[in-house]
Amino acid sequence: MAIRNIIQIGDETLRKKSFEVTDFGPKTHALLDDMKQTLKKAQGAGLAAPQVGVLRRIFIVDTEDGYFECINPQIISSSGKQNGDEGCLSVKGKYGKVERPMRVKVKAFDRYGQPYIVKAEGFLARAFCHENDHLDGILYIDKASQVMEEK
Repeated sequence: MAIRNIIQIGDETLRKKSFEVTDFGPKTHALLDDMKQTLKKAQGAGLAAPQVGVLRRIFIVDTEDGYFECINPQIISSSGKQNGDEGCLSVKGKYGKVERPMRVKVKAFDRYGQPYIVKAEGFLARAFCHENDHLDGILYIDKASQVMEEK
């Protein structure tokens, strides 16, 4: 396992659409393991593969609600609304107010290619939406009603 560099806003990789994962073998497992170590060191709630320079439809989320590895994720339903502050490991020193669904249902594959569905609410739903946006080249600042400097 290795800690990877988290790329920052301005790097064109963050604005590209990621490719579907078709190989659930050792390379994908190594990427997931590296992402977990990188996220832990950065003390974030989630990390998408494009943030470490890999254009694959993979993200991880690690919150009080659990640790999730999502490969080729799809948000299959959403409901409600929540407004809250978001930051991003690729947009250091800033945060913004973003409206997200209160609840989402996400279909994804685990590291072994097995499909699963997770229902998320509140902060976990926000994290899933934020990370899923990264896979389409969207950053929270694109959706924020205002962006502020961290103090």
